[in-house]
Amino acid sequence: MIYLLVFASKKSISLRTPICSFDAMNGILCPQCESKLDQGTLTKADVDASIKLVKLSQKIPQIEKFTLNSCRGSNGNYVLYLNSPDIMTVRQSRELYRILQGEFDGKIWLVHQGSDDKKFIEDVFFPIKILGINQVWAPGGLQKTKVIVSGKKTPRFPIDVDKVVAISHDLRKIDLVVEFERKQE
Repeated sequence: MIYLLVFASKKSISLRTPICSFDAMNGILCPQCESKLDQGTLTKADVDASIKLVKLSQKIPQIEKFTLNSCRGSNGNYVLYLNSPDIMTVRQSRELYRILQGEFDGKIWLVHQGSDDKKFIEDVFFPIKILGINQVWAPGGLQKTKVIVSGKKTPRFPIDVDKVVAISHDLRKIDLVVEFERKQE
């Protein structure tokens, strides 16, 4: 009988991802993770984000402590569902955010795991201050969520509001109507 031992790395990774750490380190899915992907329990975005974060964690010790609960793709964007301390770590370091963003083809959005719709909206609008979130009824009995954000829409506005609207609808089925505190002159 021949026993084969495989060591992916001398250093153990404490980073938690939706796929097993061995798969994330090697970039190849085991039969169990492959089955989860086929069943829809995992997404391709979960797999891609897990591999990217494990790769980064080997260079950046802060990322080793992260927990990536899931990742969802939406029109070329990536919504990373992380634990609160992980989001705070990234938001406190512009450099860390730039490094994370550089690993992904599209824009990344950081969202608290288990967040309700209000918290989800606040997360995708970060760093913009939200002044109000209300449910409104549109003609035909359609329910929409009206978000009032501080400032006014300018070409230099820090986030792409159209992407936020699309992501909210795609991932949460929230129909957003975005208004600005001050109107454009």
